[in-house]
Amino acid sequence: MAMNTYKLENNNIEAVVLACAKQLQTPGAVLVVPTETVYGLVCRWNDRAGIEKIYQLKERDRGKPLAMFADGTAMLEAHGVILNSDAALLTENFCPGPVTIITADRQGRKTGFRIPDHPFILSLLNRIKFPLASTSANLSGTPNALNVQDAVKDLNGTPDVIVDAGAIPPDRQASTVIDVSGNELRIIRQGPVPESKIRQVLYSARLKILK
Repeated sequence: MAMNTYKLENNNIEAVVLACAKQLQTPGAVLVVPTETVYGLVCRWNDRAGIEKIYQLKERDRGKPLAMFADGTAMLEAHGVILNSDAALLTENFCPGPVTIITADRQGRKTGFRIPDHPFILSLLNRIKFPLASTSANLSGTPNALNVQDAVKDLNGTPDVIVDAGAIPPDRQASTVIDVSGNELRIIRQGPVPESKIRQVLYSARLKILK
């Protein structure tokens, strides 16, 4: 286990948020946190030491980028994410929620972002006023973690903080990953939000434009 482990309860969310916000001020700090989908690893978005530690902990291919956790569109845009019409529409309809949306950023790269629907993560993001780099808390190639024991048992090293919110329901899936960075929508990973619902939202919006 990490040096600092916090058991998250309904009456101590703010105290745990404060402790995690303080830890994130340290370069290289990596946290194991709950989301509404699976347990995740996070660090500050621009913390190169933290990002490198996440790749080491997961033994993740450096060619696979981490996703951005943000608390809303203002934070996304303030940190370079370009919300094209499709990205803005999907964000409006499905966020906060279990979707990761891939779009372009101002440096011409692709960025995947998520606005998690979890009170702890949203409170933490609101406290630090900065996005987080994120990925699932499991060794690459192993199943997603639905409790902290599974989240840390196979990691190649020790995270700095663990936030234990108990077991996530066994039917939870990792987020649906949607790429709208090009001319055509692509579903990179199937997840809790079905492709049919995503395409229906975009189709309905385009019909309104044509009318």
